[in-house]
Amino acid sequence: MKIKDLFENWNLTGLKIKASFLEMEWKPSDPDKAAAWDLYVELVTRITTQPLADEDGVEQTALTSIHDLFDLTRQTLKTHGYACEQFAKIAIVVLNQVVRPFTAKWHRKSQNGAFASPDDCQQFRQELQVLQTQLRNYTHLLAELAGVEDLTEIEAENL
Repeated sequence: MKIKDLFENWNLTGLKIKASFLEMEWKPSDPDKAAAWDLYVELVTRITTQPLADEDGVEQTALTSIHDLFDLTRQTLKTHGYACEQFAKIAIVVLNQVVRPFTAKWHRKSQNGAFASPDDCQQFRQELQVLQTQLRNYTHLLAELAGVEDLTEIEAENL
């Protein structure tokens, strides 16, 4: 399977990636699979993929949890070392092109008091839902890479 196929299978398209990279064969090592599992567990148990009802949660806490993905991914890469190079190629692209635009925008806005405004809070939650869809797609991909049953959608939504 080519890396391009992984991204297409899980609707992670539209990312800016060199064509030569997309055409590479995906041949995950055991450290790649272990790293995918580690990050999968983090994503599937956070607000990154879980619904947030309008009357629940705190926007700043949700933003912090999403921002924590940077440290979690870095730690995963360090823990599994250079042998998880294939995983790193995917994780870095998702961090930089999916997560970073969201956190960069909302970090600045939150520092300027956006979460005191009901309109800004509503906008954050709407954009969070879009991000969550992308990150659920990413968790599906990670489960496939790790070779585990995907539990991303195991719970029924109550929203």
